[in-house]
Amino acid sequence: MTTVVFVHGTGVREPALSALVERVTAGLAAQRTELEVVPYAWGTAHGATLAAGGASLPSRAGTTRGPGTGPDPGGEAAMAWAMLYDDPYAELASAAAASGQAVERPPGTAPPQERMRALLTALAARGDAPGAEVGPGLARAATDLAAHPVLGPAADVLGPADLAVLAARSLIARLISDALDADSPLVPVGETRDAVTARIAESLGAPPRGSERGLRSFVLRSAGAMAARAVERRRRALTEAAHPAAGDILRYLSRGAAFREGLRALVTGLEPPVAVVGHSLGGIIALDTLICAPLVQVGLLVTAGSQGPFLYESGSLPSLEHPATLPPHVPAWLNLYDPRDLLGHLGAGLFPGRVTDVPVDSGQPFPAAHSAYWTNPAVYRHIVEHLP
Repeated sequence: MTTVVFVHGTGVREPALSALVERVTAGLAAQRTELEVVPYAWGTAHGATLAAGGASLPSRAGTTRGPGTGPDPGGEAAMAWAMLYDDPYAELASAAAASGQAVERPPGTAPPQERMRALLTALAARGDAPGAEVGPGLARAATDLAAHPVLGPAADVLGPADLAVLAARSLIARLISDALDADSPLVPVGETRDAVTARIAESLGAPPRGSERGLRSFVLRSAGAMAARAVERRRRALTEAAHPAAGDILRYLSRGAAFREGLRALVTGLEPPVAVVGHSLGGIIALDTLICAPLVQVGLLVTAGSQGPFLYESGSLPSLEHPATLPPHVPAWLNLYDPRDLLGHLGAGLFPGRVTDVPVDSGQPFPAAHSAYWTNPAVYRHIVEHLP
């Protein structure tokens, strides 16, 4: 039986780790039976903590944002979703801004938003189940939107179907935004997001599969600036020392021996064949460990969204400095990257004949793309195809 050692990425701690390992186990099992998944929980043993409770951190009060860096490179749909993750009410607010003065209605005529409020209330009564594939919180999001002041002006401009679509997109963006704020290691791929959005839109009165209607009219006018703000806000995991993700990276680069020794001890006790699968910093840990000394049990290294090749090229990889070649004892290396993941890098050009780079598109913008590998069936398909 092949054993897959899964090495998680930055900032992952319990209970998120258990949920992540469960998802990885299920994803691999769907492609091949008789696999054992063994997690390497380095975050618990060696991950960063703020020893003085954050005494080194300045307050965020009064800080300002810098200028935008331009639109998301992944295309209009990804850019629009990046905006909505930053502000789930952006589309509805854009529609509301287009409304004119209130029109007096005949006595007894219900305002157009009342039907939508009733549908949102009914959706909230169903709990979180209709959006379970995206994450928890749908009932709360629907309740909040039903009471939001933007709904009325937006309903004055939009037809019922378009209002349903924009409302559904707002709800799903809210769920993913909450997941990103919590730095969840499991963000759904774009296909799942769009399918759930379409289903919610239909329950709110839209025709089937209407989740992308209204996109250009109300979102892309301000796409560049809003998408840049979304990227800036979400990248705090790499730029703010308050978050364990940043501390994990710094701690590994300064005191990585314990991380590598822990992985080596885990793998040494396993029966071959073994595959080591690492996400993000986990891929760096796995690569460094396998470069430092042979691990005969390991027949495959898999990295996903990994900065290992970039660290090597920039002279920052602890175990190997450019232009030194990859040692012969390093096993076959499958490197998975999402074209929209700004933290995923390529290895084949640096190590010709030793690395197989394979793109896997989640349909998510950055940084959601960096957390969407383990909800993407293509990732598991490629891994299983290369397993020893």
